[in-house]
Order: sequence, then structure tokens, then C-alpha cells
Amino acid sequence: MAPEKKSPTLQDDQKFTLMKFRRTVADITKPEHDDFYLIRWLNARNWDANAAEKMLRESMKWRERWNVDNILDWKTPQPLADYSPHGISGFDKEGSPIIVVPFAGMDMWGMLHTVSRADFIRSTIKTLETYMKLAFEQSVKHGPQARQFVVLFDMAGFNVKQYTWRPAAEVVISLIKSYEANYPEILKCCYIINVPKVFAIVFNIVKRFLDEYTLGKILIFKQDSKKWLPKMLEHVDPSQIPKYFGGTQTDEDGDPKCMHKVNWGGKVPKELYIMRDEKDNNNEDFVDTMIKKGSKIKLEFKCKDAGCALKWEFRTFDHDIRFGIKRINEQTGEENIEVDMKRVASHQLDEEGYIACQPDWTYVVVFDNSYSYFKNKRIRYQVILSEPVSVDELEKGAAKLECE
Repeated sequence: MAPEKKSPTLQDDQKFTLMKFRRTVADITKPEHDDFYLIRWLNARNWDANAAEKMLRESMKWRERWNVDNILDWKTPQPLADYSPHGISGFDKEGSPIIVVPFAGMDMWGMLHTVSRADFIRSTIKTLETYMKLAFEQSVKHGPQARQFVVLFDMAGFNVKQYTWRPAAEVVISLIKSYEANYPEILKCCYIINVPKVFAIVFNIVKRFLDEYTLGKILIFKQDSKKWLPKMLEHVDPSQIPKYFGGTQTDEDGDPKCMHKVNWGGKVPKELYIMRDEKDNNNEDFVDTMIKKGSKIKLEFKCKDAGCALKWEFRTFDHDIRFGIKRINEQTGEENIEVDMKRVASHQLDEEGYIACQPDWTYVVVFDNSYSYFKNKRIRYQVILSEPVSVDELEKGAAKLECE
């Protein structure tokens, strides 16, 4: 196998742009961030070094907020580990991982009644980071092209109904946006197979959040393996594809779905659901109040020491609410957005999360009903600025309170 190339093939103007880009982001890059890594961000912004720098810096802030560099040490909630459909079936001829996703096995309703939306998002990030690590290891053996993924989405049995449920739709859109903003150029090709007619409606919504470069790598097929399988076999050996999809791969026991490699998901048992009433019985320190039409509630928390975390959990009754968090530097007056202000369906599913705080900043939490001219909103919430704790203690103590 050929070793990884030391440098990419570039035009002279691209070499200059890459050199300029590396110099401007030197304060946030790491030793493993080689030329191929930086080129991903330049490609994503059409080799505009300034735009690529802005994208990368925003992504680094996102990674810090989610503690992505340590996310592989986070313990995935068991329902997500047991019922999230995905797996690696093998590698293509260039060494790229092949990710198989039996998407119909994703029980969004059950998942989001069992774990928080933030847990779901964080689990997805962890899965992606795990695959990224594997792809990087493959690139050492096969070259930089192995850092990209081949994805096989099986949409057989897809039910659009659960994605018309607002919390599920919000999570999916949030994940798509996060993927586009933080993982540019990692997709080699995506085969979406066995799509029903209703999928066209869903995809028309999804593609609004994908750039043209990503859309160009997505191939969509109906229930006819004679059309998609030959295309995939041009750069994937049949032994790397489960027999269920037309390859030759099986588990040791002959299972054509290769369930030892691919989790096929399934319905989450209702006994695992976390009911609102049960959560109420376990939390007595909530504030129950009414936000009048056209008004808002602002809560301020001053962080004095490193290691503090701002945690929140809330629900509304009958109607949604706008929610967001910003921070203000007590010395300079500088303001930064920590959680984007947006309407959340907290009347359908409890909203919860946490962010790590920095000393000498004031954090402003806002529950906003100013957009409503006719309806008061009842809200039940708890917002806490914790005492300083270590990263390990924070992970253990706030496993279910993550920031979107």
C-alpha cells in the first residue's frame, strides 16, 4: 500500500493561498492539521482564505462548546448505543470507510422521549468523530483520499410521519447545519437507496441546508439495485458490502445484514421513555411563571472562576418560546452569542443543556415571548450557574445537560 503523500498537488496561486491560510490560523491549529486538513476548509469556501479562516474559527468555537476533542471519552447513553442505526461494513478500493445507515431503523420519537436532544446530537458527533479517527488511520496506510467516507443510506420502510414532529425535525436540521459548518469535504460519495416517493418532499427541505458541492456527491435511487450497485462496485469490492445490499459480505453466522458490524436500530421500548411527570417528581427547584405576551424574562449570571457551567432545563405549556444565551465581558463590554436565539418546541419536549463558562463574563439567559401579540406563555424552568468543577466532574454530573 502506498504511504500518504507529504504534500498535495496545487497550482501556484493555490500554494500561496494555502501558505497564507496556514499563517493566519496558526494560533488555533494543531500539529496533526496538515495541508490536506486545511485544504478542506479552503475548498469549502472556494479558496477564499478570509472566508475559510472565519469558517474554521467558528468551527473551533463549536468544538470547544461541545468539548469535541474529548468526546470519545464521553459515555453514550445506552438507548442511543443500542438503537442508533449505523455501522462500518468495510472500505473502498482507496481505503475510505464505508458507512451503512439503515435509516428506517431510526426511531426518533422513541429516542427523543428517552434521551435529551442534546444527548442525541452529541452521540451523533461522537459517532462522526470515531469514523473520522478511523479514516485518518486509513489515510496513513492508503493516502489522504482515505479520509473521506462512502455512505450507504437505506431508506426502505422510511416513515416520514415522525419527521413532521417538530422536535425531530429541529434535531435533524441542527445536525445537518453542524455537519456542513464543521465537517467540510469529508464525503466522497453518498448512495441513498430504496427511496419511497414521499422522500422527495423531505429531501427538498434537507437540500436547502447543503451546499452544491455536497449535493453533487449524493446519488438517489429507487428500489432497484441494478442501477445503484454497479456504480458502487466501480470503486468498492463486493466483499466490503453486506450481502443484503447485493455484496458478498456476511457475518460469521451467515447473516446477510452483518449485524455484528451494522446496528439496524429499531423501536425504543416504551419502558425506557422519560415521562414529564417523573422528571417533575425528581426536580423541586423549578420556577413556574407566566411570560406575558410581548415580553421576556432575562436572567443574568456572573462567572468569577474557571470551571463553572451554566445549566438549564425548561418546558412551556401549550405553546413554544424563543430561547437564547449571550455573554458579556465585564471589562471590555464585548458581547458573544453562546446559544442562538430561536423558537424552540419546549411545549412538545423538554429543553435542556449546559455550557462551560469563562471567568469575568456575565451570561444572559433570555426567554422571549415578544413575538407573541395574543398569548401569554406558562414556563417552568431551572437555570443554575454551578460551582467550579473539573472537566471529569462536569462530564459525570451533567451527562444529560448538553448545549446545542
